[in-house]
Amino acid sequence: MNQRKNKPVVGISIGDINGIGAEVTIKALLDNRLIKLVTPVIYAHGKALTFYRKHLGIEDFNFMQIKSIDEVHHKKINVINVLEESPEVIPGMETHEAGKLALAALDHAIKDLKDNKIEALVTAPLNKNNINSPDKKFIGHTEYLTEAFGSKDSLMFLVADGIRVGLVTGHVPLKEVAKNVTTEKIKSKLNIMLKSLKDDFGIGKPKIAVLGLNPHAGEDGLLGDEEENIIKPLIKEYKDKGHLVFGPYSADGFFGMMHQKKFDGVLAMYHDQGLIPFKSQAFESGVNFTAGLPIIRTSPDHGTAYNIAGKNVADEGSMRAAIMQAYDIIRHKGNWEEEGEG
Repeated sequence: MNQRKNKPVVGISIGDINGIGAEVTIKALLDNRLIKLVTPVIYAHGKALTFYRKHLGIEDFNFMQIKSIDEVHHKKINVINVLEESPEVIPGMETHEAGKLALAALDHAIKDLKDNKIEALVTAPLNKNNINSPDKKFIGHTEYLTEAFGSKDSLMFLVADGIRVGLVTGHVPLKEVAKNVTTEKIKSKLNIMLKSLKDDFGIGKPKIAVLGLNPHAGEDGLLGDEEENIIKPLIKEYKDKGHLVFGPYSADGFFGMMHQKKFDGVLAMYHDQGLIPFKSQAFESGVNFTAGLPIIRTSPDHGTAYNIAGKNVADEGSMRAAIMQAYDIIRHKGNWEEEGEG
């Protein structure tokens, strides 16, 4: 276990500077409770943050510009310029320049993660459209980080008080979901969820609910056979090994009766099946955590929200929760010991 006198360093990639990422980052870091626990390093450009400080009238937000992570100051909010010049900030506008900065911020943070210079990464929302180009296909943070760290698989894990939802299939078209719901895929996600609940959340014997793919969980084969042929045999296999894995449950009834409160984790088969009930319950406090990576990455569970960018109405609750969740996972993993402990 590392014994360090300073606080863990948490990187924040700024995302799209024309969305609400900068605003919720600034507002979240005004919370002195966070600053006492972690040392924040924002990968962005000082000019963009200065713009929002003035534009939003948040004059008590102060930061220190550093050239590299090696100059980090543990009593300050640190900012690293990831490009020489900051693109023009136009709240609510999708621009190629903002996409360039968002990707540069993410790549710079990834390098510092690989060099073990930061303990975790919190990613502010970006816009895939202004990052994608003929030579760069960006599906999402989860997929990009999974590839960057050479992981075989990862799990999009949405967490909040009272609910944790993981996805078997993530950013794939709905018409391709069924063919991606395979024994191997569900096994991989279940294994990651079980390990994450133990290692990242400190739950000794996790209890997991697995949802069905079809309406009414297939209704004994009447409405689809994936439950009978794939999901049920797999659940039996895990139960036989002593794991607390149950299902398959019909998603509508499961969430309608608030059964998620009885489980440590819920494995949904596809994106909207898991995210609609999650965001209905925890939109302003939910966190997107990428489980299964050798590094810690969290993010708020919302997007760029161009429609409210720069209007000083964005709620920072999810960003604050994402930073706090990163800190909690650092502690649960046992790779940090504060001064005076032990």
